[in-house]
This record gives sequence, C-alpha cells and structure tokens, in this order.
Amino acid sequence: MKRFARITGFAALAILVSLTETLQAQEHHFIWRASKAGSSVVYFVGSVHMLTKDYYPLSPVLDQAFAESNLLVEEADLGEMLAPGSQLQLLSKGMLAANQSLDRVVKPATYALVAKHVGALGMPLEPLKRFKPWFLSLTILGLEWQKAGFDPDLGLDKHFYDRAQTNSTPVQGLETVAYQLSRFDEMPMDEQDRMLAESLSDLETERENVTRLADAWRAGDAPTVEQIVLQGLKDDPAIYQRLLVDRNRNWLPAIEALFTRPGRTFVVVGAAHLVGPDGLIAVLKAKGYQIQQL
Repeated sequence: MKRFARITGFAALAILVSLTETLQAQEHHFIWRASKAGSSVVYFVGSVHMLTKDYYPLSPVLDQAFAESNLLVEEADLGEMLAPGSQLQLLSKGMLAANQSLDRVVKPATYALVAKHVGALGMPLEPLKRFKPWFLSLTILGLEWQKAGFDPDLGLDKHFYDRAQTNSTPVQGLETVAYQLSRFDEMPMDEQDRMLAESLSDLETERENVTRLADAWRAGDAPTVEQIVLQGLKDDPAIYQRLLVDRNRNWLPAIEALFTRPGRTFVVVGAAHLVGPDGLIAVLKAKGYQIQQL
C-alpha cells in the first residue's frame, strides 16, 4: 500500500508539473516581441494610462524586456507633456472662445446629459460651459477613472518614463503634444458633440469596464481588451479613423525605422493602438514581421 501510495503520489506530482507547465505556456502578458530576419528586436507594450497600486509590481516579463532595451518610445515624450507650457497649451486649446458657451455649440439633448452627469459628480456647471465638448468628455472620463481609484501617476507609460529617467535611458515620442491635441481640437463640432454625448451615455458601462479592462490587460487577454476599448469607438467611424487609424499610420515609418537601429527598443502606447484589425500588431504582421506575444 505504501509503495502504491508513493507511485500514485509520483503520478499526481507528474500530472501537476505537466499542468503547471501547460498553464505557464498559455500565460501571456500585454507585450509583443517583433523582428524580421537580420533586424533588431522591438517590444510593443500596450499601456493602460491610469492604474492602481494593485497592478504593481509588474510581471518580470515586462521588467526583463525593458532591461534589455536601450531606448524607450512612447506616444509622446512625457517630459514634453508634463512641462508647464504643455499644460497651459492643453487648457488654452480646451476652452471655447469668449463669445461661445457649451449650451450654444452642442445639441440640447447633449447639454441635458452634461447637466445631469455634472450634477451627479457634485461639480458646478457654469465654469464647465467654457469647455469645448472634446475637453469636457476627456475630463469627465478621467474623473470617473479617478473615482474608481485609478491614478495617472501609476499609468504604465508614466511608470516606464520614470524608470527611463532613473536609468538615463533615452526617450522618444512618436508624435508631439501639439499634434495629439490637434486630433481632438480639429474635430468638427458635430463630431465633438457625438463624442461628448456617447461618453456620457456610456458612463455606467465605462465605470463597469474600468477594472475589467485593467484586469484583462494584466492577464494579457488581448481579445477582451480589444472588445472593451474598441466596442464604442468603431461605432463612430470618423472618430475611430481620427484617433486610432490615422495615428497608427502616421507612426508606422518611425516604428519601422526602430528595427534598423542598434539595440532593442521598448515601445509603450495605449492598448487600443495595438489591438484589432487596424492595430499596430496586425499591421506589422501583414508587413511580414514575426510577432510573438510574450
């Protein structure tokens, strides 16, 4: 009986080890390794721009890839983005002209949604009437994430930017802050109206998706992240084209140049830019790059 117990115990251990190896083999993180024959390696990491302390420390897979890289590339250089001049530029771009107010530039139904949700947030409506619709949309969504405990100072792009500063790792941006702002500020007013109305209409869903998105990101679950971040955006083709597709295409020459430089590059962009048929991963695969999710 003792011998039988030992044998069955060894068998159970072997099964457990096999199962563990299988699970490890299936484990993924929100990072892809890309290369071509003879090219340098470029890592692509999807960022959640606001996180909580619960998502740290990061997976060793992310830390190791960053340690192997000698250049950090992000959507924009956070040093520029955090500079006082850029903050003033954001406020300037986000405000309506002195002779305009929100209730005069959006539909009555959209303004009614604003009044309802601003009241629920406990914020005064009058000062917000000076905000352009796109700026108010981003402000309210940011407040919702912060109410759920998520902090921009804990976002993945900020985390790796801070590490790059500590390690004296060079940092580059794929676009300037001015260009980022132009993507919103040059929207026709009817698109801004739709963006604001849809953001407010989907606010309850957004609250539910905050933690779900971050958890899917941590699990490397690209299909779930794609479903969450693109579900509403693709319903509005003009905004989807402006905020994702056009920017991905604009980045592509600079991204492809990274494969020709010495050393490895660590690219951190919003998770929405990596997933879906127009995401950078699909585009690079179509161009013949070998892509592996780590």
